[in-house]
Amino acid sequence: MVRMTDEPQVTVTDNPQESRFEVTVDGTLAGFAVYETEPGTVIFLHTEVFEAYEGRGLAGQLAKAALGAVREAGSKIVPLCPYIRAYVLKHAPEYDDLLRAPLSS
Repeated sequence: MVRMTDEPQVTVTDNPQESRFEVTVDGTLAGFAVYETEPGTVIFLHTEVFEAYEGRGLAGQLAKAALGAVREAGSKIVPLCPYIRAYVLKHAPEYDDLLRAPLSS
């Protein structure tokens, strides 16, 4: 298969063994969002994009995909991670239905 673009392939996957969503660029780990789970709830603790990959919008792609996966699973979130919290507030009301409790800005 020949790729017709020079755009890097960005993928976000859940890695439940590590309790984190991971973002990869062309198959190389570029960052992650760590979480804990309670029945029906995902608690986001920390999001990090490695320095070599900063400034590419990967944290936003990671947050969007992780929140989409939580929605698809029918769970709620507690965004303790400052980045995920800010992302949810910035994109309100799109993610309000995912919140276990309302956020104050």
